Amino acid sequence: FVEKLGLEAVILHEQPNEGRTIIEKLEHHAQAAYAIVLLSPDDTGFPNGSSNLARARARQNVILELGMFIGRLGRKRVCVLHKTDVELPSDIHGVLYLPYRELSGVKADLIREMKAAGLELDADKAGQAL
Repeated sequence: FVEKLGLEAVILHEQPNEGRTIIEKLEHHAQAAYAIVLLSPDDTGFPNGSSNLARARARQNVILELGMFIGRLGRKRVCVLHKTDVELPSDIHGVLYLPYRELSGVKADLIREMKAAGLELDADKAGQAL
């Protein structure tokens, strides 16, 4: 989808490791103009001793990466897409998230956010990508 908008997509696991640690690889590729972070319910968490309060959570490495991108790029240049049943990080409540079931339902919102962040998108390709 991002590439159809005329932008270069960097998907971390598709990039060569070059003997780096994961954090080094992430820092190297974090020079992006914009980040889209996907929060999917891959883990379960609950307050210590309160398993009855269990909630679906994104993996902790994804939460760390989200924080890194917010720190590096600023909140305006980071979009969080989340499944509706996943717990959202409490420290950044108030930041607008885009809930999704499938990418098709969030494309127009994502294009609007990316344009507002100053990214130059190919209007013709943007229309085709919807």
